[in-house]
Amino acid sequence: MKILIKSTVLTLLLSSPVFAGWLEEVKDIHTEIQALTVNQQDLGDAQRLQRYFDLSYDLAMLEDPGFATSFGDPRGQDRLSDLSEQGILRRQKAERDALTLMESIDRDSLSEKNRVNYDLLRDSLEADVRGQQFPEHYLQMNQMGGPQQDIASLLAMMPNASARDLENQVARLEALPVYIDQSVALMRKGLEAGVTPPAITLRDVPQQIRNQLVDDASESPLLTGFADIPTSVDPLQAETLRKRAEKVFSQQVVPAFERLLEFTQNEYLPGARKSIAMGDLPAGAQWYQHNVAVQTTTNLSPQEIHDIGLGEVKRIRAEMHEIIESTGFEGSFEEFLHFLRTDPQFYHSSAADLMREYRDIAKRADPELMKIFGHLPRTPYGVIEVPSYAEQSTTTAYYQRGSLKAGRPGYYFANTYALETRPRWEMEALTLHEAVPGHHLQISIQQELEDLPWFRQNPSYTAFVEGWGLYSESLGEEMGFYQDPYSKFGQLTYEMWRAIRLVVDTGMHYLGWSRQQAIDFFKANAGKSEHDIVVEIDRYIVWPGQALAYKIGELKIKELRAYAEEKLGEEFDIRAFHDEVLGKGAVPLKVLDSNIRAWVDQQAVAKKRPL
Repeated sequence: MKILIKSTVLTLLLSSPVFAGWLEEVKDIHTEIQALTVNQQDLGDAQRLQRYFDLSYDLAMLEDPGFATSFGDPRGQDRLSDLSEQGILRRQKAERDALTLMESIDRDSLSEKNRVNYDLLRDSLEADVRGQQFPEHYLQMNQMGGPQQDIASLLAMMPNASARDLENQVARLEALPVYIDQSVALMRKGLEAGVTPPAITLRDVPQQIRNQLVDDASESPLLTGFADIPTSVDPLQAETLRKRAEKVFSQQVVPAFERLLEFTQNEYLPGARKSIAMGDLPAGAQWYQHNVAVQTTTNLSPQEIHDIGLGEVKRIRAEMHEIIESTGFEGSFEEFLHFLRTDPQFYHSSAADLMREYRDIAKRADPELMKIFGHLPRTPYGVIEVPSYAEQSTTTAYYQRGSLKAGRPGYYFANTYALETRPRWEMEALTLHEAVPGHHLQISIQQELEDLPWFRQNPSYTAFVEGWGLYSESLGEEMGFYQDPYSKFGQLTYEMWRAIRLVVDTGMHYLGWSRQQAIDFFKANAGKSEHDIVVEIDRYIVWPGQALAYKIGELKIKELRAYAEEKLGEEFDIRAFHDEVLGKGAVPLKVLDSNIRAWVDQQAVAKKRPL
């Protein structure tokens, strides 16, 4: 009955004259999806599936203009996402309608290739619809993201090569106050429902908001597109649009951020929950299990994952002791970690030197790729600093994908905040994970696959994407890295870091661990700085289950590589194996397992090797 009421409200909203322009296009797409479900045009199932691929792309670009920017689609570049309650209901109904369409298609009538596409799409839609029971949309802001960070990142991603590009940026600035007010409205509902981030994780958010409240509009992170306008824009137009952007910032954006700051300080922080476990939210235990399943693409229980983590911590700890012995260090494990955290030889004294070494590592990695990959992407990448407005609460590094369609390279963002917490011994592993052969290589290859539906060109399935990133760190030895024992220890530290995640994420959200208990476990087993550890633990608190994907995905890829090496023996080709892993885009781990085992069978037949 509840869903029927929502559907009726939605129908009335979509038929209202207020919903014009892009929303009319959305309404037309919804109508066509419903027509496809009952097959009004008497199409074959393969035709209906293909038509839905096209419609789902259009719907994604219209409903999520930020995603369209990232993807390189020109639609909606003058808008921000609709966070109204009507918008949320509309998107949820679209997911349910799409799943109903999938259920009406006879899978057996599809080609083998389309069965894979169908299975992946239906699996994703089923997870989305199951997730609708959990009010994720109430969680609009935390120290990792929200209006105080995300819009600046989005605007920085936008092109500025034409007057129209700059007009789009101005339009998004004009749309920002409504976006912020919609976010606040959702967070107020979250307060009423008891669905908020833990208060402890929000402590830096007021300062993040203040970082957007600069006195000089030209210095705003939101106006970076107007700082260095290319000559392709007429200078008079450029100046007119710059002044307009600065006026919008001062008269509209600043008051909106001031409202957000007041809400955060006076309502959200005081009203946010004091507990950290997702299990303490309404239906929190089921919500966490849902997150675990979605993030790992497995049926593993939190307890099983916790136990896997403990086993991995024990194994990696033994390897760490071997490295310590090789350095000749005399002292305990804890003393060696203290040495790594405090000795000046492991730290740069300037941000410029830190960035120079990051870029050097990336440049040394590039030519080594041909030794272990047969296919490389066309999209280039750069190495740049994490923006200053976000650096204090941001993790050590992250990757932002590029787009050939938009003419935008990928970027590996490195954090230069608090140089005394950025040890050199972690830099090789980190760069291999975030840039190449990690995220940039995998995601760019996926985006450039031309024979797959659009949704399979889009990075998805965290267990695959982050599992590949962690696996990439282990490729460093084959690429000539980790020659220094401290860098090798750094690689083990990063692997330990991901094993620890299995323990502390499930510990906090499933087994009742305290935040301090998680911090202490991390400090006792990894050489990362205390600042990084605290930032990481707080990240796991506000992204329950996400951190589990890395190690679970890496273990599966390593398992499949060992299987292929054993079955193919001397005929095993590392370049062909990696091309096969990446050549179908990100997939659930069970699909990856099936793909690689089938590939091994094909290779064995081709080489006439017994299985």
